[in-house]
Amino acid sequence: MKRKRQRYEAGGIAAVVDHRLAPHASLLGRADPRVVAAIRQAIAESVPASTRTIEYARWRTGRILAAEHGEGLVEMPSRATFYRLFGKLSGGVHVTGSARTRRALADQPEGPFRYEQVAAPGELMQIDSTPLDVLVQLDEGVPGRVELCGLVDVATRTIAAAVVRPTTKSVDASLLLARALTPEPMRPGWSDALKMSRSVLPHRRLLSLDERLEHAAARPVIIPETIVCDRGKAFISENFRSACRTLEIIFQPCHPRSPAEKPHIERTLESVATLFCQFLPGYLGRTAEHRGRNVEAEPLWSMLEIQEFLDE
Repeated sequence: MKRKRQRYEAGGIAAVVDHRLAPHASLLGRADPRVVAAIRQAIAESVPASTRTIEYARWRTGRILAAEHGEGLVEMPSRATFYRLFGKLSGGVHVTGSARTRRALADQPEGPFRYEQVAAPGELMQIDSTPLDVLVQLDEGVPGRVELCGLVDVATRTIAAAVVRPTTKSVDASLLLARALTPEPMRPGWSDALKMSRSVLPHRRLLSLDERLEHAAARPVIIPETIVCDRGKAFISENFRSACRTLEIIFQPCHPRSPAEKPHIERTLESVATLFCQFLPGYLGRTAEHRGRNVEAEPLWSMLEIQEFLDE
């Protein structure tokens, strides 16, 4: 109150007004609103298209103005002014950058986005597949790529199951559900620290429910209640839907091109590349520009060997 009184004595009522609520000058200056609308339209058209230069966007803006208002009726700003205006309007859109990044940013939800809260294991699980960033020795003796299909529990962040296949099919997605519902047996060569009896899981109480847990590894068995997936052919197939109905699982597909609706499995599969794949021979990197030379000449592992290490 003392500061407000001092401001009032120095400048009157105007000095006491909260200027945060006062109108501010536009960041676009005195630019013609018609030119601004045309630039925004040109930026929106660039999202699904191939990457072009700013000079193309300037030409396209002129064509939009001519089509909507007539040839020469709306004056185009100078080249330098257009570049400054375009830079302010295209911030964060990557119009002249990576087309993949531009499309990914366009698919993000507008405004605040929060995923629903879950409290119990199995209440909400997410499934997805992605190409594995590793060359493997296929059955024909030639190097090739395989796909990783994983199922993660949102409440506990547990990878309930993960399989490596040449191509993810509906039967592989159904197999993933079966593996999530089945105890993982200990295998020769595995450390005793991986046993369920050595973990924090209530082993003795679970053993009274299923005798197979006596020699099981410390991967919890989680029964899904709801599964969220994208619209890949393997997941929206009748085989996978039938498996969900048989197990009384709620099948919930995402909206098209909406990876933000299943962020946990997206991030989990991305972590596999940094925490697992890069330590294997034949690692390719996430893109071609991250790939080394003569990767196929390295001593590659088979798909079954990679699956074995992935399970461990």
